[in-house]
Amino acid sequence: MDLGCRKENVAVDKRVREAGLRPTRQRIALADLLFAKGDRHLSAEELHEEAIEAGVPVSLATVYNALHQFTQAGLLRILAVEGSKTYFDTNTSDHHHFYIEGENRIFDIASGPVTVSNLPEPPEGMEIANVDIVVRLRPKRCD
Repeated sequence: MDLGCRKENVAVDKRVREAGLRPTRQRIALADLLFAKGDRHLSAEELHEEAIEAGVPVSLATVYNALHQFTQAGLLRILAVEGSKTYFDTNTSDHHHFYIEGENRIFDIASGPVTVSNLPEPPEGMEIANVDIVVRLRPKRCD
């Protein structure tokens, strides 16, 4: 990936800067891979694989660090769905997800009302900031 020849890099550079991060070559390259394809859900391993295929010389540790920095800066949303399996969502708006068990696929639930009721009272001095819903799916079983 020739980082100097892509017009999108100007917008990515600006996005990274506006999030309060220093736009290093690796951050810009990873952000370009992340955001160039619209809303998506990726694990660090998947982004690392995309980076290697695109010719971006980056370690898996650097990918993890960049993803967590992007998350802290508000550019990504983190989704923990399967024990140690974490996904990073480029859509940071409030929305919910379907997760297909056994396929490790996650996708957005179409916007619309999702009602959550009977939430427990938060501990004293605390308030509920957000509720994330992940609906787990699997193929129907034939009876």
